[in-house]
Amino acid sequence: MTTHPGYDDFEILDPSDAPAPQYGTGSLADLLPAVAAGFGLPGFETGLTLEPADRVCVFLVDGLGYELIRSHPDYAPFLNGLIAAGGRSVTAGFPSTTATSLASVGTGLPPGAHGLAGYTVAVPGRNQLMNQLRWQPPVPPHEWQPHPTVFERVHRAGVATAQVSSPLFAQTPLTKVALSGGTFLGRSTGEERMDLAAQWLAEHDRALVYTYVSELDGTGHRYGVDSDEWRMALFAVDRLAKRLAEQLPPRSALYVTADHGMIDVLPENRIDYDEDWELSAGVALLGGEGRARHVYAVPGAAGDVFTVWSEVLGDRFWVATRDQAIAAGWFGPVVEDRVYHRIGDVVAAARDDFAVTASRSEPGESSMIGLHGSMTPVEQLVPLLEVRS
Repeated sequence: MTTHPGYDDFEILDPSDAPAPQYGTGSLADLLPAVAAGFGLPGFETGLTLEPADRVCVFLVDGLGYELIRSHPDYAPFLNGLIAAGGRSVTAGFPSTTATSLASVGTGLPPGAHGLAGYTVAVPGRNQLMNQLRWQPPVPPHEWQPHPTVFERVHRAGVATAQVSSPLFAQTPLTKVALSGGTFLGRSTGEERMDLAAQWLAEHDRALVYTYVSELDGTGHRYGVDSDEWRMALFAVDRLAKRLAEQLPPRSALYVTADHGMIDVLPENRIDYDEDWELSAGVALLGGEGRARHVYAVPGAAGDVFTVWSEVLGDRFWVATRDQAIAAGWFGPVVEDRVYHRIGDVVAAARDDFAVTASRSEPGESSMIGLHGSMTPVEQLVPLLEVRS
């Protein structure tokens, strides 16, 4: 921390002190490369080591933070049993948000390489934000994210590869750039997905299957993680994981993981950008989300915007310039040239249970109780829980 001149007892957080993701050794981007290395395939070097298996299933639960599992043993007895048996956590990338994390999982790359560097980011050369989850406004998917997925590479190497998810996701741009490769199998319910994932493993000698459920995340956003609705959704997820684990064929490994955790933010801890003239001064576009903001300045105002955001938020958020955030490793060891200007001139990541919302321009997101995006443990730590047959 550094003390800001002119502010008594006001300590600005140093962005280099933020707990950056463990890229290369223990992040979501390392999971599938470690699985592929276990198949004996070349070109998948990573610092994460997993015991090889002939058949592997990755079950990703949207919003299933590692700390949230541990704090709810009565609602997640199966998952907590896996933790007790040696399960561990890995870090999501930054921001800890769905589009970024799914791209990290599928490509095996950090955000600075795959380029999905936030919930909404600026389209370079256009004064316009792109929502990378909804892919609006549309941009050519493989120009935006040109790297092949791990699924594609593994499938080409002869491993039977599939994604078992909602039929709604079959042809989305996010699926194309992050999760494509092999066979897409659409099933509507979680139970159907668990059963089909196990069936796929059983039908192939060497197999990789990915499956996904989203209901826990939606419940957390709507009701908060400190709600009976969320706890019952967690209980349902626990039953799904157990259902899948009990059907694993021989020589299989199941990994239960997530894209991010979640934290409830009280109304009094929300700073409304749309009502704060200081924060909005000199800003052309407000990107990201409440706990992980990309701030794009009007030409010539980046320095002033950084100063004001640091002064207003610097004891509650890690506030960094684009280059500071990159140097601190927030987006990975390398940020590719095509990605550089997608990152805000200023990047702000919440340390405590605060958020910068935008009541008029983002009414839906601003009404959510449970939020995520930053680098706090409850958001960034996700499970890596293993079952073997």
